[in-house]
Amino acid sequence: MTNNVTPREITEPEAAKPEKKEDWKSFGWFLVKLVLVVLIFRTFVFTSFNIPSESMMPRLLVGDYLFAQKWSYGYSRYSLPFDADIGDGRIFASLPEHGDVAIFKHPIDKSDYIKRVIGLPGDTVQMVDGQLVLNGEPVPMERVEDFIVEIAPSDRCYSGRFAFRTEDGINACRYPQFRETLPNRVSYNVLDLGVVGVDNTAPVIVPDGHVFMMGDNRDNSQDSRRPTVSGGWVGLVPTENLVAEASFMYWSWGNGVRWDRLFRGI
Repeated sequence: MTNNVTPREITEPEAAKPEKKEDWKSFGWFLVKLVLVVLIFRTFVFTSFNIPSESMMPRLLVGDYLFAQKWSYGYSRYSLPFDADIGDGRIFASLPEHGDVAIFKHPIDKSDYIKRVIGLPGDTVQMVDGQLVLNGEPVPMERVEDFIVEIAPSDRCYSGRFAFRTEDGINACRYPQFRETLPNRVSYNVLDLGVVGVDNTAPVIVPDGHVFMMGDNRDNSQDSRRPTVSGGWVGLVPTENLVAEASFMYWSWGNGVRWDRLFRGI
């Protein structure tokens, strides 16, 4: 009987083994390249941030997730991963503009904060009866419609007087809202929840190498209006501590997905 099995057929399974090893090697290199791309992206291009507090309402809500661009202000040890030590100061440094929403490190405990840039070096910043005064000029503050935000049954409004239920029976808060416009024409909404201690402050001249930060939720924000306290008020923020400029939201979760907030610019 003739045996139809050829030597070629016998050796084919053995020849396939190197191809399998090559496939695994290629996949391994792909993963290495992917990690490098992600690392470079996170180091020099964008970082992600989620909103943990109400200090930037109405623009940013608890549960918002956003991307922030890192090249806007240059790079320092605080904007690079793994706490990389590149010395004091920043490389490719650039000052923010009035009205930017920036992520930065707390001057003492180095935790992440996000606020709006109000004062640059040389500016004089003051609050008078709840109104921002920049370089001696009151910043226009126009009353607009109330800001309404739905909350979970277990959550509470800043004060009981702001609580109400929507027509659908959902718990919500209704806050007085104002439109503020800086001298460079950057305009945004702020909340004024009543009379608090930081509604009136002494004039502060922002020194070189620092910025004056404030939350849009003016009466519920620990910002530059008081001296730095670990875990709380931030005081004047060194420009070295700037991490990134808030760019756009990619996810938002409250009582459910807040679809209308996705992919909105900051």
